[in-house]
Amino acid sequence: MLDAIIISLFLIAGASFGFHGVELLPTNVLKQVDNLDGLRWVTTCFGGLIGIPFGVTAQTGYRRLEARIHTMPTDLLLSRAVGLVIGLLVANLLLAPIFLLPIPQELSFIKPLAAILGSVIFAYSGVNLADTHGRALLRLINPHSVETMLIAEGTLKRASAKILDTSCIIDGRIEELLSTGFIEGQILVPQFVLQELQTVADAANDQKRMRGRRGLDILNRLKEAYPERIVICPDDYEESGTVDAKLVRLAQDINGTLLTTDYNLNKVASFQKVRS
Repeated sequence: MLDAIIISLFLIAGASFGFHGVELLPTNVLKQVDNLDGLRWVTTCFGGLIGIPFGVTAQTGYRRLEARIHTMPTDLLLSRAVGLVIGLLVANLLLAPIFLLPIPQELSFIKPLAAILGSVIFAYSGVNLADTHGRALLRLINPHSVETMLIAEGTLKRASAKILDTSCIIDGRIEELLSTGFIEGQILVPQFVLQELQTVADAANDQKRMRGRRGLDILNRLKEAYPERIVICPDDYEESGTVDAKLVRLAQDINGTLLTTDYNLNKVASFQKVRS
């Protein structure tokens, strides 16, 4: 039902723009039109047709966002929401003086443009800061939680999140280690590792394909056995390039521990002071 509403809204918006858009045409063009009402209905239909693909795109984006939110840990979701709100509040406080400036009529578009850009930049910065310092932020919101008091007393040590590499998943020993309780803390499976695993599972080489499918089977079993601990991490680092570089960057950002059986990746992580 919601999908139909989203597409219908874009269809109506496109049709409305087409209906009223005729008035934006130059006067000399309007004088050449014999049937203005007919032209208006043609542009209305054309605007509605254009609105449909935009509506489908918005609906698909909404469903993807909804799926990511459903798989996101509650603490991460809450910290990101708080970071977003704080970012928007800071943006409004800093941008308020701009609206008081005496700007000429010809440059009046600067005010809404600055408001939009500033809100997007500060909101994105707030979410990024929440990703990095999310748990500390939650402890500030709820300073009297049992976890906070035990950590403050030194009784409880924080368990760092464990980040799984493709080689570690395919190796399979992670399943046995988790069953023995030897590994503690949250287990993160980055989205780019999942993509690499799927690429290996779709490879033309039979041996690679079997290894990739084995890794996917192991992940599915882990997710069923430990639904609260296994978390899909949606963060990506396009600028880092390779999967190994992204893993090291993610471990640095969240101060996590990288689990890998790749000798070279282990050496690179150790050189960059990442626990592995």
